Amino acid sequence: KENSKVVVLIHPSLVMWDYFEFVIPLLEKDYRLIIPALPGYDKEHPDDFTSIEAISAELEKNLKERGIEEIQCIYGCSMGGSIVTRFLADSQIKVHTAAIDGGITPYNLPYPVTRLIAARDFMMIYSGKLGGLKLLEKVFSTDEYSDDDLKYIAGVLDFISSKTIWRTFESCNNYSMPKKIKTGCKRIEYWYSSAERKARKWDIEYFKKNFPDAIFKEFEEIGHGGLAVLKPETFAEEIIKLCKDKKES
Repeated sequence: KENSKVVVLIHPSLVMWDYFEFVIPLLEKDYRLIIPALPGYDKEHPDDFTSIEAISAELEKNLKERGIEEIQCIYGCSMGGSIVTRFLADSQIKVHTAAIDGGITPYNLPYPVTRLIAARDFMMIYSGKLGGLKLLEKVFSTDEYSDDDLKYIAGVLDFISSKTIWRTFESCNNYSMPKKIKTGCKRIEYWYSSAERKARKWDIEYFKKNFPDAIFKEFEEIGHGGLAVLKPETFAEEIIKLCKDKKES
């Protein structure tokens, strides 16, 4: 609390707030870090995920209750990026800079199609919940995840509810945004890895259209959401750059 500049870090789905355990030591000396334990993903307080809109509003309320009216930098990854996107559109708290890392933006598709996509994603993850570690190894058969990573994900899947899994995908794909987006944030960056360039094409186009001043950064040798875990030093450097951005005034 003795640090004047506030940095808010919001984790992706299928992990908990300790997703940031490697970057906390690199930032906590100079910044006041606020890392929410999101509904549905907090093992100490079991409940269900609500929605992107509800969590964004709850975060605003919680920050104001703590006397925080200004954020130097807000970061969100994947699901967390969706929350940051909505948070910026609400403009209830002054935000100087923001980073959306592989953030999911709303689909502009017919209602039945969005539900089919959500059902597909739900079944993939829910099968991992039912099948345990062995099935997860098949579902996440990629070099991005080590054995320890898969054990961690299995541990999270063990305690989160099926309702949380469904609401996560349904809400991330379909959360509401104002027709005209106005934000006071002076610098917004959209991050993605080279490995997910194709998967993030829709989201990048969304940001180009709705946040025309956004800056895009591509990172090598990581997968979706891998920067904070695999390259924490690089992650910290990028957050520090944003915190020192000259446009903040």
